[in-house]
Parts: sequence; C-alpha cells; structure tokens
Amino acid sequence: MRQSLIALSITLASIASITPIAVANTWQTDVIGVSQPQLTPQHWLANTKVKVTAQPLMSASQIMTFNKQLVAENEHIVDPLDFATQLTKQQLTNHIYSISAVPKSPRFYSNGVALTDKDFADYHANMNLEAIENNNQVGFGVVVKRSVLRTFPTWDRVLNSGLDNDLDRFQESGLFPGDTVAILHQSADKQWLLVRAYNYLAWVPTADIATASKATLHRFKNQDDFLLITGAKVNTAYVPDNADISELQLDMGVRLPLVEAKQVPNLLHGQNTYANYVVQLPTRGAQGELVIQPALISRSSDVNIGYLPYTQQNLIKQGFKFLGERYGWGHDYNGRDCTGFVGEIYKSFGLLMPRNSGQQGRGEYGINQRFDGADAEQVKLDAVKKMQVGDLIYIPGHVMMYLGEQDGQPYVIHDVKGLGYNKADGRFYSSALNGVSVTPLLPLRLSPQKSYLDRTYNIKRIR
Repeated sequence: MRQSLIALSITLASIASITPIAVANTWQTDVIGVSQPQLTPQHWLANTKVKVTAQPLMSASQIMTFNKQLVAENEHIVDPLDFATQLTKQQLTNHIYSISAVPKSPRFYSNGVALTDKDFADYHANMNLEAIENNNQVGFGVVVKRSVLRTFPTWDRVLNSGLDNDLDRFQESGLFPGDTVAILHQSADKQWLLVRAYNYLAWVPTADIATASKATLHRFKNQDDFLLITGAKVNTAYVPDNADISELQLDMGVRLPLVEAKQVPNLLHGQNTYANYVVQLPTRGAQGELVIQPALISRSSDVNIGYLPYTQQNLIKQGFKFLGERYGWGHDYNGRDCTGFVGEIYKSFGLLMPRNSGQQGRGEYGINQRFDGADAEQVKLDAVKKMQVGDLIYIPGHVMMYLGEQDGQPYVIHDVKGLGYNKADGRFYSSALNGVSVTPLLPLRLSPQKSYLDRTYNIKRIR
C-alpha cells in the first residue's frame, strides 16, 4: 500500500561527487548525498541539466478525459456518487470482507500483547453482519473534516510482529473535507460507517460524515467556481462560537465551492470578508444531515481559484510544500505516506490516482516503462536517463517522484520511513528519515545486496 522500510546506500565513488554542504547546527551528518541548496524548490527549478518548463503537460479537458477513462477502466477508482443504490446480502458481505478479513500474520497491541481469536470476534461483532438484509440500501454523504479509513470499525492501534508503533496495521487511508462517499453499512455501535470513497473502501467514524441525496452532493461537488487548497495544510478562519467551521484543517487537493460574490456579506461571523475567500463548507447537522455553512479562508493562504496548471514547475513546487512532514502510514500522524504524498500532489491539478503503490505502479494509465527480472541494469539506467520531472518510480511498496539530475546523479523526492547506506568500510548503516525527503536515486538500496534500481518495476509518466 505504501512503502517498505527504505534503505539509502551510497557507494564510495558516488559519495565523492555528492558530499553535503555542512552548516553548523542545521545539518545531520548521517544523511549522505544531499546538500542544503537541494532542499529548496528553487534549486531544482533552476536546474540547467534538466530544463524545467512551465508549459502545461495536459490541458484541463485532457485531464477530465484522463479521469473519466481511469474511472471506466481502473477497478480501484470509482465515482462514489455513481455507486449502486442497492446491494444484495452477498454483495455487501463481500464488500465488508474485502477490507475486514482476519490477517494471516500475527497482530499485536502496542503493549506487545497478541490479538486473539476473541479480539477478532469482537471486531466482527461490531461489523454488524446480522443486520445485513437480502437487499440493502446504499446511502451517500460527504466528509466534513479530515478523517481516517480503518480496516475494522475500531480505534485500536494494532501492530505487526516488529511492534513498530509508527505502522498501525488497522490504518488504511485518509479522507478530507468535501470528499463524497457511498455509505454501504453501519457498525453495531453506530460509531462507524463502511464507505466507498473514490479510491478506497473502509470504515470511517460516523461523526465525520454528513448524509445527503445524490442530487445535492452532485450540485455541491461539481460547481465550476471553487477554491483549491494548494498548500500542505491550510486552516479556515477562527470563529469564536462555531467549532464546526473554526480553524478547520484543509489538506492539499481539497476542493470547496466558492459562495457566489453577490451572496457574500460584508461581515461574516463578526469578521469583514473583503480580505478572505468565502467557501461553502460541508458540516454535519444534529441528525447527521449535510448543512453547508459559509467559512472564511484568508487570501494570504496557499490556495488557488481552480486547479493549478499541470506543469513541471508546479510538480516541483507542490512536492516541496510537504518537505520535512512526518511520515504517516495510511495518512496517520496527521500526515501521509508515499502514495498519499504523490496522490495529493497530483490532486492539485485535478488528476485522480489509485490509493496504493501497487495499484498505481501496475495500473495501465499514463505512459509506462515496465521492467522485469530479466532486464539488465543498463536497460534501467538508460530509462532513468530519459526521465522527466514528475515521473514516478515504483518499487514494491514504494513510489518516488523524479526531481532532476545533478553531477550525474538523478534525484527524487518521496515520503520515506527508513534510512540506510553502506559506510566507507562496507558496513551497512541503518537509521530513519521518517518524512518527506530529497535523496539521490541510484545509490538507494533495500539491503546491502538489493538496490532500488534492481527492484524498480515501472517508471510512470502521467499524460
């Protein structure tokens, strides 16, 4: 789904050409191969080795066609508002178990206690299978605040045998304000809903979803005048007496309709509106119904009216807005993982992406340069030399975005957990990056024996 524990390995020959610039009290000496200037978008925007253009890579109409084709041909992408309005007992049961099956590997709580059959029986009881009827009505809703998608209807944090608390194995993905969903089922305790978002199906807290008719949601979702969040995180303005709309976090790619100019008052929530955008914010009413409220977003915020032009320059700028953000498996820790990172960048241009790295890397959309075990290293090196800014490099469990080349080294930006490299004496050093990072590509290794180049199975260009 996201990424394996990443290892960074640098040979002595490559270290000599990419030694970092040392800056007192600001540089970690265990991160090899990256200089301070390389941690800025300006460095890569000015790269003369790989010309970074401002020419659109796809037009708005081409992006719309791309998305429609993705929905039509890729099983992992759907329009939730086109979901079936009824499901048979077998269909609903299959949907539930497609996400909520008992894992084959042992699972542990954070205190090291192994989950038992009784624990999973309790989770299954809350899945409310007894309430499934021969025909089941599907509802529809919209997300009202940043939320989570979970394997089971529970907040229990569950780990694998390594007991890495950063990797909650019940955490699947994230949802954001304005995302529409099909509502398939409700848990026995009524605290969770099984929903189908555009690129994932899992359990979401009931309190984070407002219900509405398909027609209402279509009107909300498809308005032409909208504000797009282009920063990593932007908050609505503070409102003293309305927690539903006050300082609500909006992540990159969130799209909210604008209130018509003629309907914008001079004062809103006690604040003059002239220095703000006024958006239609979905909120949840007392009965769980959709209530759209006007909310303010400062004009100084990192936002855009409409989608950003899909250009190489904007790909770099958007990627660097996440630099240094903590790695979050399945959008945990109020962050994102490698595929969430890539997905949110491309949402800035209106482009949809499957959720998991394997779904992205093996998907037939875009222009793909695929490799198999029989391909010689030189074949991959030749492909690497032809990469363009924004190309996506896939290895099992991970994805990286190409930034450009410097001193013969191709560089990538990616949301990555682990760090490792071969020291000068040949020993393998292992530590962590645990965040969005810039690294050279070719020296990356999964182990002392396996390089990222060895494991690269696709280079994808979104066109």
